[in-house]
Amino acid sequence: MQQRIMRINPDKKILLLILLVMGMMISCDSKRMFEENFAIEKETWNVHNRVKFELTISDLVPHYNVYLNVRNAPEYPYSNLYLFLNTGYPDGKISRDTLELTLADYDGRWLGSGMGSVKFSRFLLQKGIQFRQKGIYHFELEQAMRVNELKGIRDIGLRIEKE
Repeated sequence: MQQRIMRINPDKKILLLILLVMGMMISCDSKRMFEENFAIEKETWNVHNRVKFELTISDLVPHYNVYLNVRNAPEYPYSNLYLFLNTGYPDGKISRDTLELTLADYDGRWLGSGMGSVKFSRFLLQKGIQFRQKGIYHFELEQAMRVNELKGIRDIGLRIEKE
């Protein structure tokens, strides 16, 4: 008895691979409600340059997790990163938080992931929060490292996902 071997056209293989990868990307990130990342110009974050995000909330029922994304280069001279997070609420109120993000361990090894010398880190800021007001929220990040020119931070971002 002979077995028939089914051969797939090379063009169909590529299409199948693309569809498979796209399906994995969509299913793996289905929780994401908002994500925006900003490149820091010349990898030098001036103390006066604030990174701003704007988000409209229309559903107050879901619980969300809030993350900060950081990409740092090996030129970053510290093991941690201090930031101020200003949050503007739809009713006009503003809150300010000081954040400390640990980028390297005690031996100076970067904790983030990534191939090569640039590392990506995602930090959970708040877990299971509910927005209490419908409308536009403003988030503003500023570096708080007590230097005017902070070198080695490539990107900073905000991610909000449904819990």
